[in-house]
Amino acid sequence: MDVGVIGVGTMGKNHARVYSELKSVDRVFVYDVNAAAAKAIGSQHGATVCDSVDQLLARTEAVSVCVPTQFHAATVRQVFSAKKHALIEKPICASAKEAVELMKSAPPGITIGVGHIERFNPVVSEIRKIVDKPLYVEMKRHNPASARVTGGTVVEDLMIHDIDILLNLLCHPTTIHSAGTADVCSVLMKCGNVPVALSASRKASKKIRMIYVEQEDCTIEGDFMTQEVTIYRKPGQYQFEAERYVQENIIEKVMVNKLEPLKRELSMFVDCAREGAPFPVTPDQAIDNLRVCEQVLAGMA
Repeated sequence: MDVGVIGVGTMGKNHARVYSELKSVDRVFVYDVNAAAAKAIGSQHGATVCDSVDQLLARTEAVSVCVPTQFHAATVRQVFSAKKHALIEKPICASAKEAVELMKSAPPGITIGVGHIERFNPVVSEIRKIVDKPLYVEMKRHNPASARVTGGTVVEDLMIHDIDILLNLLCHPTTIHSAGTADVCSVLMKCGNVPVALSASRKASKKIRMIYVEQEDCTIEGDFMTQEVTIYRKPGQYQFEAERYVQENIIEKVMVNKLEPLKRELSMFVDCAREGAPFPVTPDQAIDNLRVCEQVLAGMA
């Protein structure tokens, strides 16, 4: 299958790299308004550089849309007009309303996915197997400042990953209370009776990507960067020694098959496009993620 990448910024260049490594991909085509950047990525990964989006669409069967979010709607409409399979980087659009309107123009018979990459982190699938009846959930996603961030807030840039995991792995929030700025945000939600705490920052000095879940019988910790999952189980009994409290938890390290999430995501997109199958992260799910982001932002305002 011949694939294309529209936009070769931070994420686009990674899409070009991974596509060039996939055996299921025949040829890779790239386009960017910055012709020099497109040429550099093309040379680096053996991709053919196109002079326009239309030229790229004429030569490919499936494409990744990696342009800045404000240009998603216009670019995806071009892809839909050409009836090509589309993987749209997150967030799907600048707003949920814009995304709903965009999806009305989607032609039948194509695979449409949204690049919520963390869903393809093997930590997520392992935690899905373990979590049964959560009593408390916490997720943190903190980053140092990045030159790649040119618009939007930390909510749709970083926190949206954890919102996607929450909605599709654990539960849907019934109440949302948020506080923060464009670069730092803290949210307390309730999913039924389960309190959920999310935090995200673009001002941190330490990079953090973690999930923490408490259940009656155990506590589960996951690190999205190291792709490690640890389970802490309560001991059979507690004891006092010389009036000091002693607790020896049973600690289990879960065997996680470590894989690059983007490679899993793009490989699955190509397979779904070839087979005419739906992609695991659907436009409807991506729109739900945006709606929760908008509730968080409204609370901050």
